[in-house]
Amino acid sequence: MITRTLFHTCLLVLLCGNAQAQERMDAEAFDAYVTGRTITFRTDINPTYGTERYMEGQRVMWSSAAGICQYGVWFESKGDICFRYEGDPEHKCWTVYDEPSGLRGVYTTRPPFTVIYEVTERTEPLICNDLSS
Repeated sequence: MITRTLFHTCLLVLLCGNAQAQERMDAEAFDAYVTGRTITFRTDINPTYGTERYMEGQRVMWSSAAGICQYGVWFESKGDICFRYEGDPEHKCWTVYDEPSGLRGVYTTRPPFTVIYEVTERTEPLICNDLSS
């Protein structure tokens, strides 16, 4: 017979484990979440990591906090969401999770494995100091 304390401990471990387990987003879920939106991201040390506009056809425009913008596309590769930007031959891949507080992305291309979070309280406009109008 399992003691009541052992039972409660096991139940707590199971519940905590399930609460923290997150499913990664596939291309279909990511597309449904982002298309037509402009989303600002932060890191643990940078409150304005950058802002990305997600357009039809898996096209994007990224704006860094410094005001440098890049056009690109996104695609799914090996379960990650990857981005290829004009002028940059290396694609950037992220494992993306849909969490109650918004998107969380873990950079997987190479170290350092940056973690970004959607900033849901505000949506910054794209600022492109490097593009002529």
